Amino acid sequence: MVMELRQLEYFVAVAEEANFTRAAARVHISQSGVSAQVRQLERELGQSLLDRSGRSVTLTDVGAAVLPFARAALDAADNARLAVDQLAGLVHGQVAVGMVNGCAIPVVSQLLAQFHNRFPGVSITLKEHESDRLLASVRNGELDLALIGSAGLPTPGVQAALVVDEALVAAVSPAHQLANRKTIPIGALRHHPLVSLPRGTGIRAALDAACDAAGFEPQIALEASALPMVAQLGGMGLGVAILPASTARADESTLHVLEIRPRLSSRLELVWDPAASSPAARALLEHTRDFMRRLADAKPRAA
Repeated sequence: MVMELRQLEYFVAVAEEANFTRAAARVHISQSGVSAQVRQLERELGQSLLDRSGRSVTLTDVGAAVLPFARAALDAADNARLAVDQLAGLVHGQVAVGMVNGCAIPVVSQLLAQFHNRFPGVSITLKEHESDRLLASVRNGELDLALIGSAGLPTPGVQAALVVDEALVAAVSPAHQLANRKTIPIGALRHHPLVSLPRGTGIRAALDAACDAAGFEPQIALEASALPMVAQLGGMGLGVAILPASTARADESTLHVLEIRPRLSSRLELVWDPAASSPAARALLEHTRDFMRRLADAKPRAA
């Protein structure tokens, strides 16, 4: 008995699509070609794998038993090809990377540019979203790597590398009643409407946690999905903007900056699932670890 990988591929396509026409479109050959190859596979096995009598194609009991082995055989063939490519220095495949909305730091672009130069055969997709959504996508395998905002607590279920740990500040318009102060206790924020990033971001998580520890719920007057808009709204007098210090101080012509006491901070972390499922993803994660080690070595050390 001789089974060909293409026969298994066509059988899996029909089983998953429950339709010969859709399966043929998926594997880019004619419907008659798919049908002929699946029938040849059934003849070699001596059993019917598909029930063609209904409006949609369904698996027979034998087909249901064969399907996981067919998928495993196709996965093994793909991994064998990728392993050969890796040994030859020609990693191919696709990796998916996430980045928190509105992030302006160049770490991810630098990491991906270096990875592309090293592995030009790997295609890269980039997705922007809120930190909570990105973290969930890493955990469920939709993303291989993500840059997320964190409130500083350990992130379960993934590996993480710290990129930035920065103080958060309160920023107001020069005409605001707080503009004559240099610092503000976290508890004093209860008396003022705030402008912040939405829930699901590291900055908002840090703010909510600090306010909760101080015994109050923050008055969020306005939410914006990007830090520049939070800064603009604060500068226009629409509330006290909660921002990373670097963002606020870059716009001191329109903002008055107050340090929050005790220190409130937000972190940016690269997170990934250590159980990478493909050679391309494993190559990206190894590259990320090397990149973060080099980044840490380049940082000046305290005397």
